[in-house]
Amino acid sequence: MVSGVLRNRGTERDQSYVIGVDFGTLSGRAAVVNVKNGEVLASAIVEYTHGVMEDTLTAGDGQKLPQDFALQVPSDYLSVFRDAVPRAVKDSGINASSVIGLGLDFTSSTVVAAKWDGTPLCEFEEFRNRPHAYVKLWKHHGAHAQSQRMVEVARQRNEGWLARYGGIISSELLVPKALETLEKDPEVYAAADVYAEAMDWLVWRLTGTLVAAAGAAGYKRLYQDDADLSEEYLKALNPEFASFFTDKMSAPVKPLGSRAGGLTAEAAEWTGLPEGIAVAVGNIDAHVTAPAVQGVLPGQLVAIMGTSTAMVLSHPELHEVPGMFGVVNGGVVDGQWGYEVGQTAVGDIFAWFVDNCVPEAYAQEARERDVSVHVVLTDKAARLKVGQSGIIALDWHNGNRSVLMDPNLSGMMMGQTLRTRPEEQYRALLEATAFGVRRIRDSFIDSGIEVVEYIAAGGLIENAFLMQIYADVLDMPISVATTGQAGALGSAIFAAVAAGAHDSTADAAAAMGAKHDAAYAPDPAQAKAYDALYAEYLELHDYFGRGANEVMHRLRQMARKAGTE
Repeated sequence: MVSGVLRNRGTERDQSYVIGVDFGTLSGRAAVVNVKNGEVLASAIVEYTHGVMEDTLTAGDGQKLPQDFALQVPSDYLSVFRDAVPRAVKDSGINASSVIGLGLDFTSSTVVAAKWDGTPLCEFEEFRNRPHAYVKLWKHHGAHAQSQRMVEVARQRNEGWLARYGGIISSELLVPKALETLEKDPEVYAAADVYAEAMDWLVWRLTGTLVAAAGAAGYKRLYQDDADLSEEYLKALNPEFASFFTDKMSAPVKPLGSRAGGLTAEAAEWTGLPEGIAVAVGNIDAHVTAPAVQGVLPGQLVAIMGTSTAMVLSHPELHEVPGMFGVVNGGVVDGQWGYEVGQTAVGDIFAWFVDNCVPEAYAQEARERDVSVHVVLTDKAARLKVGQSGIIALDWHNGNRSVLMDPNLSGMMMGQTLRTRPEEQYRALLEATAFGVRRIRDSFIDSGIEVVEYIAAGGLIENAFLMQIYADVLDMPISVATTGQAGALGSAIFAAVAAGAHDSTADAAAAMGAKHDAAYAPDPAQAKAYDALYAEYLELHDYFGRGANEVMHRLRQMARKAGTE
């Protein structure tokens, strides 16, 4: 656990403050924020005790989990309220009585199955060893068959909503995950009174009131035009699934920035905050970043770059963008259509390479220099010219979210020889993620939406070399967040709106958000060189990703078969 004071001294003590809580894949962060100017006074982090269960059910009997599973323990999240929030308030030096609201964001779609009182199924002894009773994290891809069937049935029925999700449904969404539980463990499904996004479940625990956040409802449960999927469609998927929304997801949908309820006495005791203060409707982690970096104007592509990269873009017009993860009216800010796209692995790819593909000599150099292996590889990669290594990679190590939306695609590296060095491979992976962003950017442009700015936030913006690669590959300036607390700050902005400190999200973003404009400018010579390399990326992208060669799918099927025999 880590905590730190950021910009605390000199703050006026008669100000009002809000708490922003940013729940990530492995940890949760709480921050204390001034509602007047967005100053982050202090923050604290708590790592989840159980992390992500991908190989074994460590919280249960230790059974081996199926491939593509990613589960979590919901009680781990509550420790953020009990530990991080009080520490952040203490470190900030403010009086807790001056806190007027709390907001939170979460990775999505992360799904909790619970009883009517909010108790997660996995906390009951009879379900402790049942994987489907646990939280299904955003990167849980076990519902691929269900998501494929959803698309097939929607196309057969000519469902109009499908176009708003790029014509493809990802296995990361809430509905296929719930359907997976019904078909893989019907006893768990029957025992669940409520299915909820983790953000909604947490707001429920804080307020005693279950509401559904409009953003997550639109993007992750396919809620469009004030309506859920029809019972007829759900019945066509599986007759036992027809009443899913009526029986297990009947909570009202509330707009972003609205007040979900007041902090209960129990939650006030956890957090040390005043009972009854405003708790904002929850939000998606990448989406709250937009107001935090003043990225709410039309055509601004906001990316939160970490283990994965999620991107949002607001625009006043509705367009069909192939491969978009979803488009929702008011999904990011009021009055605009919010588009969501992204990459399922970015930092995870770099970490995988360092953990598995780097010789000891590089680790030794890192120890001698007292830096990470990533720094050693980055320094060496920066000395190479574009295309010098003759290597190109595909960034699909955790599947492709946009624009192909296929979790069964896999990573690839072409051009290796016996002379290939680790830094050449590492640079190819950095470049591949940038090429993936360019493909996404071009998809917007081809669909009639101009991308006027790329704004980056998240841990990866600390790698200046990576950011310069992005500027050169995209051939456009890159703006970056001025705070490492973009998620928590964004949630705090919505808390300020819910508490009445600002009239709208746009107003709050103007007052509390910030960014460094054009922090990285493209180098014309580098950009031209990358055009040639990107053309090769596109050839491989379409050849392996659009059906010309199904080798990646065949290999995945072989791996699954071998794993079950």
